[in-house]
Amino acid sequence: MEGAFQLEELDGAIALLTFDVPGQKVNTFSRAVRQEIEEIVAQLETRTNLNGLLFTSGKPGQFIAGADLNELGALIDAPRETVTEELAVGHALFDRVSRLPFPTVALIDGPCMGGGTELVLSMDCRLVSDNCKTKIALPEVKVGLIPGWGGTQRMPRLIGINAAIDMICGGAPISATRAVELGFAFDAVPADLLIDEGRRLIGIVREDDQWQADRQTRNQPLGLSEDQANFAFAVAEGHVAGKTKGQYPAPLAALRAMREGVNLPLAEGLAVERKIAMEVTGTPISAGLISVFFMTTALARDRGVDNPDVQARSVSRVGVLGAGLMGAGIATAHARSGVATCMVDVDNDRIGAGLASAEKVVGGRIKVGRATPQDMASMLACMNTSTSHAPFADCDVVIEAITENEEWKTAAYKQMTPHLRDDAILASNTSTISITRMAEAAPHPERFAGMHFFYPVDRMQLVEVIRGEKTDDETVVTLVELARRIRKTPIVMKDCPGFLVNRILLPYMNEALLMLIEGASMDAIDKASLKFGFPMGPIALHDLVGLDTACYAGQVMVNAFKDRAVQAPLLAELVEAGRMGKKSGAGFRQFVGRKSRPQADPAFDTFLAKHRTDEREFTSEEITDRLLLPMLLEATRILEEEIVREPGHVDMGLILGIGFPPFRGGLLHWCDSEGAGVLADKLAKYSSLGKRFEPTDSFTQMVKNDGKFFPRG
Repeated sequence: MEGAFQLEELDGAIALLTFDVPGQKVNTFSRAVRQEIEEIVAQLETRTNLNGLLFTSGKPGQFIAGADLNELGALIDAPRETVTEELAVGHALFDRVSRLPFPTVALIDGPCMGGGTELVLSMDCRLVSDNCKTKIALPEVKVGLIPGWGGTQRMPRLIGINAAIDMICGGAPISATRAVELGFAFDAVPADLLIDEGRRLIGIVREDDQWQADRQTRNQPLGLSEDQANFAFAVAEGHVAGKTKGQYPAPLAALRAMREGVNLPLAEGLAVERKIAMEVTGTPISAGLISVFFMTTALARDRGVDNPDVQARSVSRVGVLGAGLMGAGIATAHARSGVATCMVDVDNDRIGAGLASAEKVVGGRIKVGRATPQDMASMLACMNTSTSHAPFADCDVVIEAITENEEWKTAAYKQMTPHLRDDAILASNTSTISITRMAEAAPHPERFAGMHFFYPVDRMQLVEVIRGEKTDDETVVTLVELARRIRKTPIVMKDCPGFLVNRILLPYMNEALLMLIEGASMDAIDKASLKFGFPMGPIALHDLVGLDTACYAGQVMVNAFKDRAVQAPLLAELVEAGRMGKKSGAGFRQFVGRKSRPQADPAFDTFLAKHRTDEREFTSEEITDRLLLPMLLEATRILEEEIVREPGHVDMGLILGIGFPPFRGGLLHWCDSEGAGVLADKLAKYSSLGKRFEPTDSFTQMVKNDGKFFPRG
């Protein structure tokens, strides 16, 4: 079997070790890879005649992606002894690398992640390529873990405690330039000069044996004074706790590993790291986040169709009909990604407002340092506007994004038809209206689909790609690739009322209103949702999306699912009174001040009093049950109807579309974690509330067989 490493000797008694896992696009650390490198290290430990070692990747632009995905997934159910052994083996290996009898230099070209970063931290020096793809990260906290192979101890000793806290507790990558600024890397050079510059660096560090002195320093305590340590960690702990809201323990665990270990000798600090790493490995939160990682990876490869031979059409120009908040957001997303875009609306006032919205998006990013004035210029250069449909004549894809009214949308298709290319794809940004039905008004139903973006477009990653009964595979694949090109995550689904996200979300939102009528307070409902991990409660969400929008979407669900959908009349009455939520200044709450902060509104009590049927208090558990169980049952119906092709699409749709807490792994992963039998018992408590709490056939079968949506081996 071909190995992952090739060891050769260059002139000047310098060894070159090249890492290149056969048959993989990226290098990852599997158990087999670690065993192989252990054997090579054993050879090198005896080579006192070498002047140095260069470590490089055999995959240009790809250094080390981190842990092997399958072995990462195995951590979810691994016995404690196995996890302990894995941590100890990694520590022992990297300790041996750090003690090789000659200076070692890592040559990093491309992403260097997780265990790869911990490996190069055990070496004496690092050179990075000036390739824009070169990124350095310790992202373990994003999957509920901490860097467990020395990262929490070696990184602070190399770049200082504050920079290390930022890298480790945030998990975000740094650029090659930043790596040099922090002292992580000696220099950034062109990729084709890495080996030559590495050889030169070995010569420099050997001149005065500085490499040996540096090793001794890095094995000692960091030497923070009590005041320095107290200040650094107190500030960091407050910041991390504020961002994680106590729901993500890994960043705080990583912080504790640093706090307790960096002022000890390195060997003792590593022992602290191993102990704390065991506390977060294999927990339900880590399991949930690792599952999200797997689902994200799978979704990034999903083309939306089963036929692998179907190819996406080339898209060089996109048209967007509508310059409102959604249309302008969609046009901006394309233009920001370098896609030539034409935004069309009926008059120059609407066009002007759409352009102002586009500029506000990029301007906001410039203010926080995530974009440059050049990005603004590039976006505007890709954006054309018109009050005529004529520019659609040279568009490969046209996305309709006008008001959510089926009559208006279908009328627009007929008006556009004379201006569209015969082979153009037409997509509708609709959240509720049947794609199959609207396709009858489209010039070519086979090239008509839904492309549902979420508001605000610049922040929301999800795009639902909805295929009607006549939509062909080429159209689906083309829209999927287009969504990825503008940095969105597409999920393909069949046409149905509410599609995926809204069909599951609306029972959650409606149940909140029903509990409000039954006596629960708005604050109690929202607090229970926040406690579960949602970014905002369902009452606050009503006010944000607009009560008119929620009312219309709710009516769609009532019409489609009369057996179980119950619409609260309170909502329609508020809309009729002009209380649309934040956009009108009042809804369930009132919005006051320059920042439109929500406050209790006494005027709302008059509306609620007409509909209140009880005054009882609800426990947090009852509120959570009532909100989540109807969502779960609707998700099982979606799977029964094969609206999406796999359970992971349900979970990722809700995580990306409504902010379902990622640490729970998604709605269906949450069900697996709780146990279908446990949730069935809870459903029985609410059976008197009707069909919406009646278990579906598939869920009943799951309970009977002790099944799971995501069986694990």
